[in-house]
Amino acid sequence: MSASLQTPGVARPVPEAATVAVTVPKRSRWRRHFARPKTLVGRIVLTAVLIGFGLLFLYPFVWLISASLKPRGEVFDNALIPKTWMPENYVEVWNQLPLLSWMWNSVAIAVLAAGTVAISSSIVAFGFAYFKFPGRGLLFGLVLATMMLPGAVTMIPIYLIWKETGFLGTWVPLWGMNLFGSAFYIFLQRQFYLGLPKELFEAARLDGASYWGLFWRIAMPLSIPSFIIVFLFEFQASWNNLQAALIYLNAGTVDEFTAPLGIAYAMTKYSPTAGGQGDYQYVMVASFLVTVPMLIIFAFGQRYFIEGVATQGRKG
Repeated sequence: MSASLQTPGVARPVPEAATVAVTVPKRSRWRRHFARPKTLVGRIVLTAVLIGFGLLFLYPFVWLISASLKPRGEVFDNALIPKTWMPENYVEVWNQLPLLSWMWNSVAIAVLAAGTVAISSSIVAFGFAYFKFPGRGLLFGLVLATMMLPGAVTMIPIYLIWKETGFLGTWVPLWGMNLFGSAFYIFLQRQFYLGLPKELFEAARLDGASYWGLFWRIAMPLSIPSFIIVFLFEFQASWNNLQAALIYLNAGTVDEFTAPLGIAYAMTKYSPTAGGQGDYQYVMVASFLVTVPMLIIFAFGQRYFIEGVATQGRKG
């Protein structure tokens, strides 16, 4: 009781252990300089700049739509509003080019490529994130080092491999390499797995779960956003891959082409130097129709796209 008594008017000293240092984080220099303007004039200027950059990036797409609605002689006049409207180009293009076959080939190859690389990269990434073994850091560094090899260096060896296996002229070379994963996607998935609570896996092991069960029943359901982001990245890369299709499918029939290779073929077909009539309006229509599937995919997957990008930097 006597320890709790104080002399009136005398402040009780606070023990050193009871003092709490409160540190208020200072606003970073970057945020001070690039914070949202507070004045009306500043907000108007910022909005105008953003709109200007938005229109700058939208201009090629708007020009493509406009060119697809023009007759042959007005395709390259740079007018965003056609002088003569030709909506029948969207009907005639199906008679001029096997566009439906090209798009189906591209969709099938892109799904195979994206699905295989997403699954294989996830499995390898889980191994690097969960298992601890001698040389793990060195092996992971070697995997990342493969990203430094230019594609031109490995192009000929990979071609010779597919030639020896007898898959030239088929779809297999366009997605078969993805069965072994991708260094970039392995890195992304590993960073996500490192952010998962280790207690989940420890509890599952105590309950008798196998290593495959840890991956398939715990890691995969929790990593759906990152899995979808990898799928979208690879789908887009495969959809726009002209070089691989040019190397492995160019010797086949026109109906076996992918969409990028088919558009390149159409450019040559309608070129006046190759005996064509310069009907590039059909090329513009085909280019626009080939762009639409990617817009639809990103529109439906943008929630997972943003969530996956936001969580890639987490590390436990």
